[in-house]
Amino acid sequence: MAAVSHPVFARVYERLSVAMDRAGTAEFRRDLVAGLTGRVLEVGAGNGRMFAHYPRTVTEVVAVEPERRLRAAAVRAAPAAPVPITVVDGLAEALPAADGEFDAVVVALVLCTVPDQAAALAEIHRVLRPGGQLRFFEHVAAEEPGRLRRVQRFSDATLWPKLFGGCHTGRDTTAAIEAAGFAIDELRRFRFPAGSSSPSSPCVLGRAIQPEHRLR
Repeated sequence: MAAVSHPVFARVYERLSVAMDRAGTAEFRRDLVAGLTGRVLEVGAGNGRMFAHYPRTVTEVVAVEPERRLRAAAVRAAPAAPVPITVVDGLAEALPAADGEFDAVVVALVLCTVPDQAAALAEIHRVLRPGGQLRFFEHVAAEEPGRLRRVQRFSDATLWPKLFGGCHTGRDTTAAIEAAGFAIDELRRFRFPAGSSSPSSPCVLGRAIQPEHRLR
């Protein structure tokens, strides 16, 4: 058991995630999983806001969520999804899955929060079959040096992670994905909300491929 509990953040996130989806996040979620097929592992499923967007070409989703309140909400959301979904306890750094078990892994606003991003990506690499896809939608460091990047560094070093369930706004997540052995073949950078200067506004949405031949 992961035994992760952030009750205050979980309560806030359950409401915030609905508001964010209404403001436009739902469209990014749909784009994130469009065209997926086969067995999918969703890492950090939260309260299950991704579930409604999986295409029927997906045969099964295993949704991993360590926070107990959010996991309970995801369990309640799963029956309404258009595809079979099983919600399980687990950590990104120790995924409850066998090597090469999944055709795709989905992360949505997760790699900014995990305590050890490199370990989480190594686990994602492990559970993906050769040629499988990592789909990602994440908060990231501002692309250009300047005021916003300085604000991100300050926020990450002070209260932001404590207030937002471990979120770090200034991570170079695309570089970390490539360092983990993936090849990024689609990448979209944007601000959400558009024009915002919030530390969490720089985002990426993309696809990375597990090489056909694993490096050992």
